[in-house]
Amino acid sequence: MATRARLSQGRCQPCSPPPLPSPSLPVPPSFVSAAPLTGMAAKRGTKTSMKNMEKELLCPVCQEMYKQPLVLPCTHNVCQACAREVLGQQGYVGHGGDPSSEPTSPASTPSTRSPRLSRRTLPKPDRLDRLLKSACQGDVELGERGLAGLFRNLTLERVVERYRQSVSVGGAILCQLCKPPPLEATKGCTECRATFCNECFKLFHPWGTQKAQHEPTLPTLSFRPKGLMCPDHKEEVTHYCKTCQRLVCQLCRVRRTHSGHKITPVLSAYQALKDKLTKSLTYILGNQDTVQTQICELEETVRHTEVSGQQAKEEVSQLVRGLGAVLEEKRASLLQAIEECQQERLARLSTQIQEHRSLLDGSGLVGYAQEVLKETDQPCFVQAAKQLHNRITRATEALQMFRPAASSSFRHCQLDVGREMKLLTELNFLRVPEAPVIDTQRTFAYDQIFLCWRLPPHSPPAWHYTIEFRRTDVPAQPGPTRWQRREEVRGTSALLENPDTGSVYVLRVRGCNKAGYGEYSEDVHLHTPPAPVLHFFLDGRWGTSRERLAISKDQRAVRSVPGLPLLLAAERLLTGCHLSVDVVLGDVAVTQGRSYWACAVDPASYLVKVGVGLESKLQESFQGAPDVISPRYDPDSGHDSGAEDATVEALPPFAFLTIGMGKILLGAGASSNAGLTGRDGPAASCTVPLPPRLGICLDYERGRVSFLDAVSFRGLLECPLDCSGPVCPAFCFIGGGAVQLQEPVGTKPERKVTIGGFAKLD
Repeated sequence: MATRARLSQGRCQPCSPPPLPSPSLPVPPSFVSAAPLTGMAAKRGTKTSMKNMEKELLCPVCQEMYKQPLVLPCTHNVCQACAREVLGQQGYVGHGGDPSSEPTSPASTPSTRSPRLSRRTLPKPDRLDRLLKSACQGDVELGERGLAGLFRNLTLERVVERYRQSVSVGGAILCQLCKPPPLEATKGCTECRATFCNECFKLFHPWGTQKAQHEPTLPTLSFRPKGLMCPDHKEEVTHYCKTCQRLVCQLCRVRRTHSGHKITPVLSAYQALKDKLTKSLTYILGNQDTVQTQICELEETVRHTEVSGQQAKEEVSQLVRGLGAVLEEKRASLLQAIEECQQERLARLSTQIQEHRSLLDGSGLVGYAQEVLKETDQPCFVQAAKQLHNRITRATEALQMFRPAASSSFRHCQLDVGREMKLLTELNFLRVPEAPVIDTQRTFAYDQIFLCWRLPPHSPPAWHYTIEFRRTDVPAQPGPTRWQRREEVRGTSALLENPDTGSVYVLRVRGCNKAGYGEYSEDVHLHTPPAPVLHFFLDGRWGTSRERLAISKDQRAVRSVPGLPLLLAAERLLTGCHLSVDVVLGDVAVTQGRSYWACAVDPASYLVKVGVGLESKLQESFQGAPDVISPRYDPDSGHDSGAEDATVEALPPFAFLTIGMGKILLGAGASSNAGLTGRDGPAASCTVPLPPRLGICLDYERGRVSFLDAVSFRGLLECPLDCSGPVCPAFCFIGGGAVQLQEPVGTKPERKVTIGGFAKLD
């Protein structure tokens, strides 16, 4: 098999889009169907627009006007001569066949070739690879036939020809058959592929010959075939293969290589592509003001970039100079300390030298001592020798225990600049903070929304944060998404006040420092309670055996301890003794509207009932000591009515949700969420896992109580309730158990953010 030719060894990438034409200039009529201009305006507009598109008509290799351009498989164009030169430079031989072989013409000899063709600049080898790499991001496979398998871009040739005529590129076209000096050409012949003056045309097309039948055309430097021919079969192309994205002739259509491909007539492909191109150009023409506005914005951005870049350079230079000044000041201080230490040591050593010199023979001290020894008057000798003896003794001790008075080493003045050098080496531009991570375990919605977040471990620090939030359960409005924003929030948590009840909020956070704003965190969705939160405390004045109920000091938690040891309780149960029910009520009663509160039940609780009831009925029912085997008590009912003796139509005076050993007991007769229980009828009985927090929603007017998962706000149970009087929260205990009321978010000391007060548009 023949070697497959490659036009380039570079990477093939899409050409960068050319700049858009000026908004005030029309697109050439040859490219788009538009209303024609008339008179001089049409000529000026066409000439100007043709001049502006000159960069579109230059070969990327030789940077001259296309001459017989070929369409490469990567959809780029290149002159045929340039393509041959590239293949020759890369060592491919026999792949440079002419895709449209030209017949012999009178102008085919070097002596009669066009002067412009003779001046054509061939591409340099060191420039070819660089230019082609900039135009492509992959090797261009030409196939086994090389250039002979490529189509000529006749449309591009026509555009180049119209451009030459409109701007008179290269001056007048000269006759290719005249003797020097040649005359200006007036005719062209496609069959002969040459340009002629009137006399030369008659000379080369004599009457009575076959050439006399040639039809003259306008003079041109590029002669094209009458139609686009298939490079494989030299047949006129009639179809377009959408699968291969290639024009094909009738013979190509029936070949096995196109078996199963989607092939359409060339007329259909022509109309479809023309409609798409017309639509795109119409859109561009209809948005000229937008293009101009964006150009102005880009130009303004360029100016701001230049100014900001200069300011950044000055700021960095100033900071580095500041570091240099600090280092210079520190250097002077350290050198001064070394100088003072050096002078003090030199003074001490100088004194020690003087003392030792006084001990030398012939020195003052020794000579004086020798003279004193000559004294014979005893009282006088004692008086003089006493002081002298002390000096001699000190000198003797210094001589016997000699050590320099000061060290010559300055090791204590050495500097360890390893850490500082590391910091200076790592000195770099400050980066914006990374996207914060919202702590979903600590972020929740209750009476308010508590939002907590943190930065990733290796993130640059943030000076402050911006919080954005919005409701997602409201109808979408046209225009940009409306976010409520709170800026310059310090710390890593915040309170969002006054949220709407029964809504879903989406929240996000981003950090900011001197380098600017970082990326937003991932969105977090929070459900707010379905009703306003009821704030209350626990009141242990009602119920039996209150000595077994331990209420916390803040009156927001209660713990029940078993009144009997386990073995003793089992013995008494066998003898007919019953365990009693302990109850604690809330200190607030509801008389209207809708209310919501939440609590957490210890999963290790033996049996706990959480619910509501008429205050009068609760006090009346629990003044006596109901027991676990009472016919009026059913621990697995899901709710207790306490009114079995009443008529069926009467509403129960209280409703409870029963929890035992980490499970919620949904008993027979409970109106529960069928999707949650997995049963079809209200008579179904089952248990479901206990969520971290339970929510209770009381609708006083409707006489309904709903028990919810306070984390996901998924319904667990819904019960009817007699709301003919004040209704208060109630908690019942059988055996050991504990309940903790949900603490209001507003009691936290974090920074508050009021929802609705800082609305801005992105």
